Amino acid sequence: MRYVLMLPRIVLGSLVLIAIGIMLYGVLMRYVVLPVTDWLDWDAPNFFWVEEVGEMVLAWLTMIGAAVAVKERSHFALGLFLHRLPYRAQGMVHVLHNLIIAAFGGLTAWLGYKLVLLNITLTTPALEINMGWLYGCAVAGGIMMLLYAIDAARHPHAPEHSFADVRE
Repeated sequence: MRYVLMLPRIVLGSLVLIAIGIMLYGVLMRYVVLPVTDWLDWDAPNFFWVEEVGEMVLAWLTMIGAAVAVKERSHFALGLFLHRLPYRAQGMVHVLHNLIIAAFGGLTAWLGYKLVLLNITLTTPALEINMGWLYGCAVAGGIMMLLYAIDAARHPHAPEHSFADVRE
């Protein structure tokens, strides 16, 4: 089960490496290889697929990364007065906060699903990849955010950094 829970992090790491590799390849092709082929009067290489793949990788990276940040409770939070509330009220705010995040994740998944259905007949220009794959990241990320936020709401006093730590 621990390996299943690590799967989103492994996917994130893989997506980061793929994005870096693709972007470096695109830069190399555009600013090194293309001028050389122009100078030698050769046919230019086709590297326009780089933009499409990079866009998809970054979209998936963003949505899965946002969900993992919900799981790890690493999104930005500003606690101006929360630490002054009684411990029980802090827990209630934590539950409400995570239920709002869960609602946002559910809305994201639902609207992403509608976008997938709307664009499922379209393909990308260069690689002709179904556009449903691009919008599918909203469905996957939204569902993950929903599940992670509900799990966090079920354990209001178990964050990695306790509410009481803010007072120090």
